[in-house]
Amino acid sequence: MAEKAWAIGVDLGGTKIEVAAVGADGTVLQRDRFPTDVKGGAKAIEEAIRKAALQLKAKFPGALQGIGIGVAGQIEPKSGAVIFAPNLGWHNVPLQGDLSAACDTKVVVVNDVRAAAFGEWLFGAGKDCDDLICLFIGTGIGSGIVSEGRMLSGCSGSAGEVGHMIIEMDGPPCKCGSFGCLEAFAGGANIARKAQEVVAEEPDAGKALLSRAGGKLEAITAREVIDAYRAKDPLAEQLIEGVVEALAAGITSLVNAFNPCRIIMGGGIIEGFPEIIPLIEEEVRGRALKAALSHLDIVRAKLGGDAGVVGAASLLFKRK
Repeated sequence: MAEKAWAIGVDLGGTKIEVAAVGADGTVLQRDRFPTDVKGGAKAIEEAIRKAALQLKAKFPGALQGIGIGVAGQIEPKSGAVIFAPNLGWHNVPLQGDLSAACDTKVVVVNDVRAAAFGEWLFGAGKDCDDLICLFIGTGIGSGIVSEGRMLSGCSGSAGEVGHMIIEMDGPPCKCGSFGCLEAFAGGANIARKAQEVVAEEPDAGKALLSRAGGKLEAITAREVIDAYRAKDPLAEQLIEGVVEALAAGITSLVNAFNPCRIIMGGGIIEGFPEIIPLIEEEVRGRALKAALSHLDIVRAKLGGDAGVVGAASLLFKRK
């Protein structure tokens, strides 16, 4: 009897690392989670991943396909080196080569959002669909784009940075250095920033929001804005309308440019506020080209908290 195929998925973030054994059907067989030793540098993090991976390798006797790693940063597509990972403080770290040698197995390293999109495509809301865009809205905004059955990587591996599409030429500053990016309007950190600015300028209108944040302006987050919106606070409704408008503009551009069959929406903001999806969809259907809308579905991501590790492991099961 043939051994069952499985892979190791690693979600490498600035505060935690999650390592999991994932079956070829996307099932998480076992997982381990531990803090990221950012101060210890790349070698300490590589060693922690190596130990966790070898423990799983020893426990599961099946046909290990390799290790997939999703990293919040810019990845060189051929070598799998981490060009820049701001949350880790990394520059030009040869992560793929280092761990492949240390673990004596195939290792694939990609951007964490593209890994999560790969998982949704193979095992989640994108299953059996070969033209889709996964849009993840959390602190920032990222995506993975699948066109005609291929995950797009672009000339230098940065395809999918849709959070930095400019939707307003003279819009607010973005952390990327530009102005008017989608992320500057609708990323969680910028929802909070905008709310804080408006409450400071309009204290009477912002009383409810400020109260939810314990009276501390800097404690207003996207979570408070969403909760206040659900309570029908007028200022929060105004802020969320702006978020919907920005996301609808960005998604409309993506629909017109790539003609996907499916837009999959996930990430922390969507997980905590799924009712925003139909609001966005209504706007998109009123704006996008009719030909591009004829087979379009806009749906919620399915993998949730497993997206990181399942998506990273997915890289070993389907490579195009």
